[in-house]
Amino acid sequence: MPPMDSPLLPDTATLAAYGVKQAILHEQAAGAARDLFGRKVFVRGVVEISNHCRENCHYCGMRRDNRALHRFRARHDQLADLLVHHRPASVTDVNLQAGEDPVAVREVALPLVRTLRRETPLGVSVCLGTLNEALYDELQAAGATLYIIKFETAAAARYERLEAPGTLAERLRHIRLLAQRGWRVSSGFIAGLPGQGTDDLLANLMLARDLPLDGCSVSPFIPGEATPLADERTSGLDVTLNCMAALRLMRPSLVIPAVSALNLVGAEEGYQRGLRAGANLCTINLTPAEQRGDYLLYKRERFIMSEERVLQAIAAEGLEASRTGLAEHWRVKPVLPGAMAS
Repeated sequence: MPPMDSPLLPDTATLAAYGVKQAILHEQAAGAARDLFGRKVFVRGVVEISNHCRENCHYCGMRRDNRALHRFRARHDQLADLLVHHRPASVTDVNLQAGEDPVAVREVALPLVRTLRRETPLGVSVCLGTLNEALYDELQAAGATLYIIKFETAAAARYERLEAPGTLAERLRHIRLLAQRGWRVSSGFIAGLPGQGTDDLLANLMLARDLPLDGCSVSPFIPGEATPLADERTSGLDVTLNCMAALRLMRPSLVIPAVSALNLVGAEEGYQRGLRAGANLCTINLTPAEQRGDYLLYKRERFIMSEERVLQAIAAEGLEASRTGLAEHWRVKPVLPGAMAS
């Protein structure tokens, strides 16, 4: 059986909802989140440890063919001091994120995970791309508990055209492998990719339903600098929010982030609308300022979510920051049905 929380499956009308119908959809999604999580929203910090990448994804400015990008790897001591001694008080978890850079995994991520587990109560997640089983095991042994690995699109042909990592089949195999090896796994997809229609979005949601996931994100497509898609149109905010709401109603127990990109397509209101549509995780960007501009997911003009902005958005929606972290939440939560299936 797939790890399906609910029989409420989305349809074309759900994704096209607007006006009053959309307000009802989002209210139902927010209600489903409150039923399981109360009014608590998880608050996580993220540090971007490297923008080196061996992949060539058409939607990402850190692709290996972007020769003009200044590449960096953060220093363990700099990030350790920041996260151990100077992290925001609201942060209960931290995510270490990078391009696909096995060197950074060994030189930065692994020692930093060990430091954080030894010197802080923080839960640790990693978003480091497709690695080998030995590195997955080392990261887990060091103390990381959540692996974030996006499938981006459920359409194998589009995945290949976009030069996303490996093949879609390989990516899904790694998602299942991580779950089998005891990781909590979060994935996600992009809404509004060029040429993507409603059927594609529904396929993304069905794949998210069937995978052994504890979390899933929906990110709006934003044409990135120095990418083959730079001249394409930014996706609309509404379709992204409707996908988030549909995901919440389909699988109420997922942790669903309000991604910072919502502000790039909908100003500050975009982020709050994400919380209004059922999101229950916010992320504060803790990457040192001198490196942040070179972590080029979309554009250099990023909307950075500081602690102040995050807490203001949470409060504006009548919610509050959780003092229980993701790791503790999942420690007492049973492993998903199907997580150990092949």
